[in-house]
Amino acid sequence: MSPDLHFIVFLLLRMAIAAAFVVSASVITERSGPAIGALVATLPVSAGPSYVFLAIDHDAAFIAQGALSSLPVNAATIFMGLTYVVLAQRHSMAVSCGSAFAVWIAIASVIRMFDWTLTAGLTANFIAFGICIPLLSGYRHVKMPLVTRRWYDIPMRAALVATLVAIVVSTSNWVGPRISGIIALFPVVFSSMMVILHPRIGGPPTAAVLANSAWGLLGFGMAIAVMHVAVEKLGSAVGLCLALATCVTWNLTLWWNGRRARRIGT
Repeated sequence: MSPDLHFIVFLLLRMAIAAAFVVSASVITERSGPAIGALVATLPVSAGPSYVFLAIDHDAAFIAQGALSSLPVNAATIFMGLTYVVLAQRHSMAVSCGSAFAVWIAIASVIRMFDWTLTAGLTANFIAFGICIPLLSGYRHVKMPLVTRRWYDIPMRAALVATLVAIVVSTSNWVGPRISGIIALFPVVFSSMMVILHPRIGGPPTAAVLANSAWGLLGFGMAIAVMHVAVEKLGSAVGLCLALATCVTWNLTLWWNGRRARRIGT
């Protein structure tokens, strides 16, 4: 097999694996309501495969540096979510989504101009979430209408995440770890939810899913920090596993606390 054909075959395989992850998470999200759906949506279903494939192609130092760039991008994502949630209460999908994407791109463009440290990235996250979580709390409790899936929903989500993986893997050698880390954190799951659900069930219910995602997204940021530290000290495989364990443990804790609060309330 020629080197070019070898690269194409493995790239397609990586795209298919990543697409399978996001499709599975999307189906669970639709069937679970805004609270559980939000916890699933904040698992690394798109960034995870991107980083796994980056780790196959690059050394631990590359992954650790990419994580430092990904950490502040997580703060950009929560501001993107806040923008959408507020605008979706009264405005169309085009205005709400367009403004949210513009906010993410603007913040990500600023982020790429700096060399980030772990302390700076964590500080950016805690400031961003300290601002956004209280503002989002009033939009969380909306009854989720029945979602009727269209034939193109799953293929579109699969195509989005597969494209992201293709871009990250194909460009990582010449854009370097900083840009790769930013691209890997593009909010594919949030984007697909906004575009698919808003015209079907309306802005407020769609916004409720994103509003419920705030605490889960905070845990995702901590997982990125864990990945950076663990990859440097223990290697890429262990670092990625610990990051995934951090995400899962954090979200299960959120789910358990929410369930206990509802039981006490009744």
